[in-house]
Amino acid sequence: MSRRTLELWSALAIVYVVWGSTYLAIKVAVRTLPPFLTAGTRFVGAAFVLAGVLTLLGRSLRVARREALAAAGIGVVLLAAGVGLVHVAETRIDSSVAALIAGSVPLQIVVWRTAAGERVSRATLAAAVIGLGGLALVIGPDGLAGGATAVGLLVMLVASISWSAGSFVAPRLRLPSDPFVAAVYEMLGGGLVLLAAGLAAGEVAGVEAADFEAGPLLAWAYLLLAGSVLAFSAYVWLLDNAPISQVVTHQYVNPLVAVALGALILDERPGPTTLAGAALIVGAVIVTARSEGRRPTEPQPVATPRRAFAARRGTRADRSA
Repeated sequence: MSRRTLELWSALAIVYVVWGSTYLAIKVAVRTLPPFLTAGTRFVGAAFVLAGVLTLLGRSLRVARREALAAAGIGVVLLAAGVGLVHVAETRIDSSVAALIAGSVPLQIVVWRTAAGERVSRATLAAAVIGLGGLALVIGPDGLAGGATAVGLLVMLVASISWSAGSFVAPRLRLPSDPFVAAVYEMLGGGLVLLAAGLAAGEVAGVEAADFEAGPLLAWAYLLLAGSVLAFSAYVWLLDNAPISQVVTHQYVNPLVAVALGALILDERPGPTTLAGAALIVGAVIVTARSEGRRPTEPQPVATPRRAFAARRGTRADRSA
């Protein structure tokens, strides 16, 4: 095996396993830690870690004010409303169910594109409709029955819609050209809003010393370092060094990893209806990814790393999750 091949598969493995395992880590973290503060400190901490690494590498963090504000705004939509609400949802639903709902994001983006008047192939549109039918099965009767589970499912659905909407809008904004610098501002924007939400919700007053158990703290550290820094870096590297047809495979691998880890470690057992919905979602995402990969594209502006990253940002439900 050549060094190049080893690097490619190592990066893919990081994205597959780390992003697929973030749902498990979130579930463990919010067992005792408050969800908004957990997510907020995670992203603010990751922003400072990434900023420190970039500074050591001699990369400037200075960008135009408009670009910084745009990146922070996208961070609010993607990370605060998107990933932050996953933390809230997982206080009420299984990590595997959260991952399956998040797995529908590429299909939701097809809906956004269609609504905006973009040309979408029949195969892609048909796959999206079928996959969203699978999403309805995942939400299922529990989503209509009321109670804590129904609230968690609704929150998770809102989180996925927020992520898909932000992913659709991001390529249309003027963001910093360096994706790592953009990520610093996005994580700061999203993280600070989550911290404010935690303060407004009274989470600080509810925290006790006994809440800082080893398991949740380790899960929080894993989310910060592995989920928000390591896997993101591997993903950006892949965008510049691997065919997009390989990169997008994480769209359907991540939910499968999350379901497997939930069953093995948390003893989560999705019911037959949920599994049927999962099969439809994953199958539809596979069809969509392949269909879009074969679709002829119009000439694009000069393909800077930022443009390439922005154009493909919508391919992961925790892309920083």
